[in-house]
Order: sequence, then C-alpha cells, then structure tokens
Amino acid sequence: MAHTPTIARGGGDPSAPARGNRRKPPRRKASGLPPWLIPYALLLPGLVVIAALLLYPLFQMVQMSFQKVGLRQFRPKNPLPAEYVGGENYAQVFASDLFWSSLRNTVVFALVTVAFTLLLGTLVGLLLHKLGGKMSTVVIVGIMAAWAVPPTSAAIIWKWLFDADAGIINWALNLLPDWLSQLAFGRSDWTGEPWLNDALSIYLVLIVTVVWASFPFIAVSVLAGLKSIPSELYEAAKVDGSTGFGTFRKITFPLLKPVFSVLVVLSVIWDFKVFTQLFLLAGGTNMPREAFNLSLWSYIEAFNPPPDMGLGAAVAVVLTVILLLITFVYVRQIVKTEDVR
Repeated sequence: MAHTPTIARGGGDPSAPARGNRRKPPRRKASGLPPWLIPYALLLPGLVVIAALLLYPLFQMVQMSFQKVGLRQFRPKNPLPAEYVGGENYAQVFASDLFWSSLRNTVVFALVTVAFTLLLGTLVGLLLHKLGGKMSTVVIVGIMAAWAVPPTSAAIIWKWLFDADAGIINWALNLLPDWLSQLAFGRSDWTGEPWLNDALSIYLVLIVTVVWASFPFIAVSVLAGLKSIPSELYEAAKVDGSTGFGTFRKITFPLLKPVFSVLVVLSVIWDFKVFTQLFLLAGGTNMPREAFNLSLWSYIEAFNPPPDMGLGAAVAVVLTVILLLITFVYVRQIVKTEDVR
C-alpha cells in the first residue's frame, strides 16, 4: 500500500519551513558617511600618497628657495639652521647672465624638440594605421623598444654614436660623396669632428636623442586615436575626391585634436625639464656654461662645490612656475576652443 503524504491544513507542505521561521538576509552595515562624501573618502588614500611624494617635496623646495642652505646645514653633527634670506636668491637668479642663456636654451630646445617629436610620431602613427596587422605589430614592438630605453642608457648610446674618434656618425658622413657632403654641410671631411664640445652641436645631438626616445609614445597614441575614427568617413572622403593631405586636414586632425592637445602638453613638460641626457652627453659639470638649461643650472648651483642649495631651489621654482604658466595658458585655450565649438 502506497504511503500518501499528509497535507497540512491550509494546503501547505508540512516539510516546508513555517512563514515566521524564514531567515531574513543580513542587513548591510551602513558606512555612516553622507553619500556626497563617499567619493572623496575613496580618493583620500591616493591624495595622501600624492601629498607625501609630490606636494611635500614641492613645499620644501619653495621653502628652501628663501633660505641660504649649504653643507653646514647637512653635516651629521651639530647642523646649523638654515638662514632666511627672503628674495635674495631670486634676485641673484634674475640678475645672472646664466639665467637668460639657460632660459633661451630651454625654450628653443623644447619648441624644436616638441615640433619634431609630434611630426615624426604622427607620420609613424599614420604609417602604422596603413600597415597590415602583423607588420604593424613588428614595427610597434621595434619603436616601443626605443621608448622603453632608460634616459641614461639612451644618452650613453648616442654619445658613443657621436664620439669624435670612434663614432659611427663621423664614419657614415665620410662615406658620402664629397660633392654631396660639400653641398649639404659645407665640408667633406668629418674625421675627428667633436660633436659634444660646442653648445650648438651638443643641442643638435640632444634633439636627436630625445626625439628618438619620445616619438614612439606619440605614434602609438596617434594610432589609438586613428582606430577610433569610423572608416565610413574616409570612404566618403575618397568618393568626394579628397587627397591624402586633404583628408588628414579635414577629417583626421579635427577628430584627433583632443589627442594632440594632451600630447603637446605632455611633450612640453617633458622637454622643458630634460636633464639626464644633457648632463651625460655634455660631460657633466665640465660642460660649457653656455650650454646650460634651467634644469642643469639648478643642479650645478645646488650640488657643485661650493653648494648653494637655496639658489638651486630658486632656479627650480622659476622653472616650475614657467611650466605651470605655459600649461595653464595652453589648457585654457583648449577649453575656450571646445566651449566655442
């Protein structure tokens, strides 16, 4: 005889838990913070790290620029307190002939290098966009290898290449036909050419070094922007008979303008404060004084005997203010242009 389960009164299953005995899901503990404050609380750890690594050293640099700081303030036993001198360091900076020559070198070098970096990077980015998948990957890996080289290694490599006695650059220039070398450079013999003894030739080598290491980042950034442009726009332009340069001017450049704006700001900041490559290419503190830029001059004043870290800090503050002003003006112009559009 089959067993028939007993149906509880009300038609319910007796094996089911009673309604009052059901477990309620645990209530989440409230954070106790107002909703508008939660994003700021999440940002707080990152802001603390930024303040410790960036803002505090910046504050110390500004404070030191108003003081006279030397070895006596850093000796292990009985260090003397720094002497407050007010704006004396800044007056000394602006009264020095080195300030104006260093500022000129910094600005001219940055303008030339940014222009060449953006031009070469954009051309390589357009080339990568036209190449097939495999070939594009090979070229990207090759150029990013140059971008990944540390500045110290890059400077040593190019210093070897431009060496007066054993450098490959002089050897390659001597391979040119005499008439071509005479027509292009005004000379035919390049044996023993000292590229790193004169301020002008030092900066020519420095431009090559920095552009070689910087254009891969521009190229990959431009390539990423090109991938986001719909192909239908190029097809329509081709149907309308637009040429390559016309297509770039009317379609590619306007759509990539936000990308170029960011790249210009980053390139200006990086090239204004170039130090490592110039220091190594020109032979460190023994380099010609007319080849100083603001970063190198700040280092020389702060650490070259007799060290004057207050004066070096003042030069660094001036360089920082110049960079902030250039960045502010450029970003403000970008924002105004976007608002108009």
